[in-house]
Amino acid sequence: MKQIPGGICAAQGFRAAGVHVGVKTHNTQKKDVALIVSDVDCAAAAVFTTNVVKAAPIHVTKAHLADGTARAVICNSGNANACAPQGEENAERMCAAAAKAIGCAQEAVMVASTGVIGQTINVKVIEEGVPALYAGLERSDAASDAAAHAIMTTDTVKKEVAFEAEIGGKTVRIGGIAKGSGMIHPNMGTMLCFITTDCAISAPMLDAALHQVARVSFNRISVDGDTSTNDTCLVLANGLAGNAPITAPGGDFDAFAAVLTALCTALARMMAKDGEGAKHLITCTVTGARDEGQAETIGKSVISSTLTKAAIFGCDANWGRVLCAMGYSGETFDPERVDVAFRSAAGEIAVCEKGRGLAFDEDLAKKILTEDEVVIAIAMGEGSGTCTCWGCDITYDYIKINGDYRT
Repeated sequence: MKQIPGGICAAQGFRAAGVHVGVKTHNTQKKDVALIVSDVDCAAAAVFTTNVVKAAPIHVTKAHLADGTARAVICNSGNANACAPQGEENAERMCAAAAKAIGCAQEAVMVASTGVIGQTINVKVIEEGVPALYAGLERSDAASDAAAHAIMTTDTVKKEVAFEAEIGGKTVRIGGIAKGSGMIHPNMGTMLCFITTDCAISAPMLDAALHQVARVSFNRISVDGDTSTNDTCLVLANGLAGNAPITAPGGDFDAFAAVLTALCTALARMMAKDGEGAKHLITCTVTGARDEGQAETIGKSVISSTLTKAAIFGCDANWGRVLCAMGYSGETFDPERVDVAFRSAAGEIAVCEKGRGLAFDEDLAKKILTEDEVVIAIAMGEGSGTCTCWGCDITYDYIKINGDYRT
């Protein structure tokens, strides 16, 4: 397995584009609609938000995905099309416009939106912009870049990555783009993620791989504790790599799942690091837990703790915040077996041993926590369970960004 350029266009047979059509009215330089198209029909699978309140595009995409196939994805930013008048009708109109340009069935187009909730989407400007969007489709780094920027809202950097690996004696490529900066919490969080691969794999196996991988990647990040109405992760596989189709568990399925895990983990880390206003990426590693489930629950509790986030923002080695978050996680454990350390590129420092504070160099601790990527290492001393979760600090800028987001 190796990382390669190309993003969403790295796999054979996929083209993409991103343009400004006018959904975003405050800045005509910002792209606001993306289109991703395969040359041939694809096996497809998706995971969606766990929020009971779901945006119209999710209902439409779920219906279109019922047969496990897809040809394209159209996505806008600037308006979530959630809890809005004519929501599903407008989502279907987006699909219809894309299908007409591509020459495929409307049900073969998946749709997603991100942005402000509760406002009617200007679907007319999207319909009028689709011909130019379709005409701009390319298989290139620039095309993937344009699509990645077109789905961004409060993101400060694009999220894009691709890998290739040998599966079944063939070179298989997989690439993805994602957006997510705020409203990020375990069990998906305001994120959109589109993944393309030329691997030949059946829809049921693709679905199994995606659910397996989402659990250990996207479901282990948190920015602010809010789960969005629009979260969607969609994978399209067109089979053009020419490998023997993966139709059952086995070595080839495991190899595909490993590459998908690498890709989704990379995108998840990018989202956590780009949390709204964030200055630090926080990685929480839990080892020595009773089992993986206990490790995951505790890791999620720590990265979701507002007080822990605030301490990291202030470069304050306040390890008590960590133990406190562990204690209200809902898991039972023996606090007198817990060790805690902070680690970064500047070094490592132990701050807690067997549930008791250690004397440590505050200046060194501050230096370690000043780095933009910080690890909170927790050793439970109870078993062999492990888990890694990702989050970010909370800063003054988070309030500024969200205080007037709608207006």
